[in-house]
Amino acid sequence: MIFGYARVSTNEQSLDLQLDALKKAQVHQIFEEKISGKRKERPELSELLKIIRGGDTVVIYKLDRISRSTKHLIELTEFFEEKNVNFVSLQDNIDTSTSIGKFFFRIMANLAELERDIIVERTSAGLIAARARGRYGGRPFKDPSKVDTALKMYHSKNYSIKQITEATGISKTTLYRYIDKGGAQRTNGN
Repeated sequence: MIFGYARVSTNEQSLDLQLDALKKAQVHQIFEEKISGKRKERPELSELLKIIRGGDTVVIYKLDRISRSTKHLIELTEFFEEKNVNFVSLQDNIDTSTSIGKFFFRIMANLAELERDIIVERTSAGLIAARARGRYGGRPFKDPSKVDTALKMYHSKNYSIKQITEATGISKTTLYRYIDKGGAQRTNGN
């Protein structure tokens, strides 16, 4: 079966151009959305992805109509490839049922994998360099005496949160995190 997907970003925009092109491409069923491309939740696209089967074809007017980013586009094309679904972009002259179309998407997938690998390598190198300088990731340790003081002040019920944070230098978020972790036990020395 041949499915179409058409999307515009706002209700004021028209889907007519895309719908006409999809009908001309002899699409059997069209999924239409008027929703921002930045939004991850797109109900019609999700529905389309649920019902496609091997041998089906997904047709779009242009690549930017279906994906939020290059990464998202590559994830979609990998999903289509796993399901054995052909993918056609009319304006971009891409058709994965052809050798050139498959080649194009394999190149895109390889570039995405290379990008992920480079990010991992840079992150790893950065962590090694930071450790060599005595720095480690994660939240900085809070002075236990300041935490204990803040918790004692909190449990005394004589101070506002603002007074506690100003007196100890402990942030409100940190204070609440220690309270949630059972800070009362810390103040009792347990």
